[in-house]
Amino acid sequence: MTKPIYVLNGPNLNRLGLRETDLYGTTTLAQIEAMCREAAGERNVEFRQTNSEEKLIDWVHEAIDSAGGIIINPAAFTFTSLALYDALRMFDGPIIELHITNVHRREAVYHHSHVSRVATAVMAGLGAEGYGVAVRAMCGRTDLL
Repeated sequence: MTKPIYVLNGPNLNRLGLRETDLYGTTTLAQIEAMCREAAGERNVEFRQTNSEEKLIDWVHEAIDSAGGIIINPAAFTFTSLALYDALRMFDGPIIELHITNVHRREAVYHHSHVSRVATAVMAGLGAEGYGVAVRAMCGRTDLL
């Protein structure tokens, strides 16, 4: 049986489509979830969002035991959470770090990612469409898991 792909989303992403649409666009998180499920085809996707660092880490722990791969948009936790970094280090499958905007074109506070140090790949700046690209890439990497 093929293991699911976990698509994990951090703080404030529940407000996509409403907040800073000049940066993040008008696509909602529900629409992104639909894109991910369509891109995955028959592959099971665990799609989740939280504003809690603790809950995000708990989901990474769950993924360690049951996921074929993790796609994670940690949002602000990317730049602040060593605890999330430590949790992701325990995952032995592929990890894609995903950002809707190109964080390297933004303010300096967004230039240092703790997550990038453990990620298999990093995607930034493709907008909401990046999620579908990431899911398709993950499906290709984890077909045998």
